[in-house]
This record gives sequence, structure tokens and C-alpha cells, in this order.
Amino acid sequence: MNESILRSALAGLPVAQIHYFVETGSTNDQARMLLEQGAPDGTLVVSNAQTQGRGRLGRTWVTTPGAALAFSLALRPSMPEQNHLAFFSPLAGLAVCQALQLEYRVAAEVKWPNDVLINRRKVCGVLVEASWLGSRLQGVVLGIGINVGLAAVPPDDQVLFPAACVEQALGRPLERVELLAAVLRQVFSLRSALGSAAFHTMWQEHLAFRGEEVRVDWLGPGETVDGQVLGIDPNGNLRLRLQTGSEISVAAGDVRLRPLRTGL
Repeated sequence: MNESILRSALAGLPVAQIHYFVETGSTNDQARMLLEQGAPDGTLVVSNAQTQGRGRLGRTWVTTPGAALAFSLALRPSMPEQNHLAFFSPLAGLAVCQALQLEYRVAAEVKWPNDVLINRRKVCGVLVEASWLGSRLQGVVLGIGINVGLAAVPPDDQVLFPAACVEQALGRPLERVELLAAVLRQVFSLRSALGSAAFHTMWQEHLAFRGEEVRVDWLGPGETVDGQVLGIDPNGNLRLRLQTGSEISVAAGDVRLRPLRTGL
């Protein structure tokens, strides 16, 4: 992958600028800096390797050179879009999910709020960050990391959620730039539906673990809640039915299948 190949593969997409790095600390940091310097809507940052990639909840995201896809898209939301800032995060996850389903016939799901799973294993992480100047929004950065090849998949004992890669599901090699173009097509397509009823319905349809019992780790240490996934409420919160029969909405946390009970 290089900048010339990127420009050729992304021709026709509304990408305003392309910034390619052989290695960088974080594509999100680069994209946010570009926003602060006046970069236009649709500025793309791609790196072959990241040394300080970040995930949700302060976790690290390792980008393996040649085997993973790491990129950030800097956007300048319109005034109507600024009313739906919280939905840029699921938009990124849905874009990856849709690209895998529509262009590669790979069954993918979104683990609330935005991780992408194949066969219940994580192949994609998303980190969306807003850039502010005082009370004025400068822009939003959509950071996406995808495990493309097997070398990008960490061992199960090194991750909190089991991982996989796209090539395992495809059963063949995949050019990363091809997948990048597919995901960006979906990002720009879904953006027009941001915050709409159609967007909410699509998110629900692609939601992993719906109807199943899960455990949600809250932001506080050791805080968990168990419940059955009912769906997503209009604000983007996860709806859970507790064992008591009551329903709650979870605004933040990490979802995994609830461990099976053992013993009598």
C-alpha cells in the first residue's frame, strides 16, 4: 500500500485529502491535528502501522504492518448532523458491517455500540472522537481498525474478547485498500441517514446477541450487570431486561455473552 495506490482505489469517493503514513503513533491523533489546521470534510489518514493506536475505554489497538487496516476519517458535521453526534460511532461500525455483508457476503454483526464481529469474534474496533475549540465543534474523527490477515489476530489469552480476521471468513487473501474503499463507500452512504428511523432500524437489525443473555461491564471497576438484550433505544443506549423482569438502558460499557452457570 502507498499513496498512489490509495488515490487510485478511492477515486470517485468524496475523499477531500489523503494522508498516508508508513508508521504513525495514532491515525486519530493525525486526523485531529489536521482538523485543527483547517483540513476539509472528508480528510483521510491511513497508516500501514500504528504504535499508539487506541480503542474504546482507554484500551490499546495494535495495528500489525501489512495485516491490519488502520485509518481515520475527519469530518466536519453539518448543523443537522451535530444534533446526532453520538451516532457517528455506530455509523462507523455499521459501515464496516455493511461492507463485509454487501461486498464480500460475510455475515457480520455489530457488538454494541460499534465493534464488528464475524462468527462472534471481533474483527474491527472503532474509536470516534470529537474535536472542540471551546464550545465550537471543529470536527469528528472516525477511527477504524480492522484485522484483515491472520497476523493481525492476537492470541485469545491476550485480549478481553476473542478476535478473528476478515481473511479467515473469506478463505482467501484480501487487498487492504480494496476493503478500505468498500468501508468508505458505506460511511458516505450511511451518513445521509444519520439519526433517522432507517438508521436506527439498520443498527437494530445488525445488533449482535439480540435476545441473548449478556454481561455488561460498566465503566467502574468490577461493576457488571446481566440481562437479556432487547435492542437499542432512540438515544442509542442498549436495552436490557434484567432477571427481575424490569428493563434498563445502558449508556456505556462493554458487552460479552454471560458465562454459563455451573453447579446446582
